[in-house]
Amino acid sequence: MRAIYITHTGGPDVLTHTDIDAPTPKDNTHTDIDAPTPKDNEVVVQVDIAGVNFIDVYFREGIYHSPTPFVPGFEGTGRVIYDPQGEIAEGTVVAWCDAFGSYAEQVCVPRDRMVAVPESLEPHVAASMLLQGITAHYLTHGVYDLSEGDSCLITAGAGGVGLLATQMAASAGATVYSVVSSEEKVALAYEAGATEVFFYSDNLAEDVRRRNGGVGVDVVYDGVGKATFNESLEAVRPRGTVCLFGAASGPVDPIDPQVLNTHGSIFLTRPSIGAWTAREGEFAMRAQAVTRAVTSGELNVRVGAVYPLADAAAAHRDLEARVTTGSVVLQVS
Repeated sequence: MRAIYITHTGGPDVLTHTDIDAPTPKDNTHTDIDAPTPKDNEVVVQVDIAGVNFIDVYFREGIYHSPTPFVPGFEGTGRVIYDPQGEIAEGTVVAWCDAFGSYAEQVCVPRDRMVAVPESLEPHVAASMLLQGITAHYLTHGVYDLSEGDSCLITAGAGGVGLLATQMAASAGATVYSVVSSEEKVALAYEAGATEVFFYSDNLAEDVRRRNGGVGVDVVYDGVGKATFNESLEAVRPRGTVCLFGAASGPVDPIDPQVLNTHGSIFLTRPSIGAWTAREGEFAMRAQAVTRAVTSGELNVRVGAVYPLADAAAAHRDLEARVTTGSVVLQVS
């Protein structure tokens, strides 16, 4: 079985493309990958396309821990080839997230972490809509429920989550300030519904406050982390919320809780998709909301780059360099 294999954590070069029929590497490291065996609550899926996300980078680097060796990846789309409970027909096209090991030709997917894919939905879109879409949904309809008249700042505004969160925030009637790194990304952010777009700078918070009537925004959605965190604290209003949901530039240094007081008794949260889909029916609610919005055209999922499975390392390099826009996927079959 073809897959991306990690025997030790580190940079993109640790992503090894392997095949069960491939010869043993010169260092004698065993890299044959067996087809997965499902538990009763799982189905086996033949993967067509796998989504690439920053959570994959965190596991690859060892920031998030998994015993090695392992196959990375959490989401994708493909066809069911075996359901041990006999409930889902062979050949059913599904999309999923929260199925560790998705950078492979086959993966075991928890049956409560997938949705049926409508025939009208383009496969590359289906493969990348759930993890980023659900993240954008819980940010704007959970962590801080945006409504008419609210204001928000979104870092990495032209990334996969950024573009989706922008659309959801604008649809809710909020003022959306987006932060991007290039002129190309400016156009994408405005197209998604941003009210105003900024470049990264040491004066970002001051610029945002000036455009927001001299006051901070209600909520900052910060997926960049280390490079933008201090500006995020400065950009939010007193008693506002800073939502740190990613670390594209690296993990944020530990802070003294007193800092939150000095910025006006602000709230700081570090959410995760696991926590925000943990309640009964919550995953289905968010996944169905995203799927309906994408299928109807209300939500546009931009697929910015498609790489062959064997080029997963290149996909990670480009994602970390923040040269990609929208979502990134691997063509598996």
